[in-house]
Amino acid sequence: MAAKLYGGIDIAIKVPPHQYEATVAFYRDTIGLVPITDKAPDIGFELGPNKLWIAAEPRMSQAEVWLELFTDNFDAAAEHLSKSGVTRCDQIEPLADGFRGGWITNSANIIHMVREPDAW
Repeated sequence: MAAKLYGGIDIAIKVPPHQYEATVAFYRDTIGLVPITDKAPDIGFELGPNKLWIAAEPRMSQAEVWLELFTDNFDAAAEHLSKSGVTRCDQIEPLADGFRGGWITNSANIIHMVREPDAW
């Protein structure tokens, strides 16, 4: 089965802890986005049809933007990406056992979560 990849709904900004509160305040107070608070300690914001998540990451010295891609078949997508020379980087952040996804980087070292969407 050929892999189908398409944009997900989550965008994450991983920030060093000393930038977390100011980053949250920017999106909440300055921009006025509606907060999403059901995944504490991370906070999200409604960003049109997307969700923008802000996460404090103690191992980081500067902020990074991480993107999400969906696939209807993670195994096929992983094989396609591997054959295309895409770098897997699953060590970047642990995933739950049985999770149907993984981490990759693009050629500019932007992190992407590739995963099967949650069942409705």
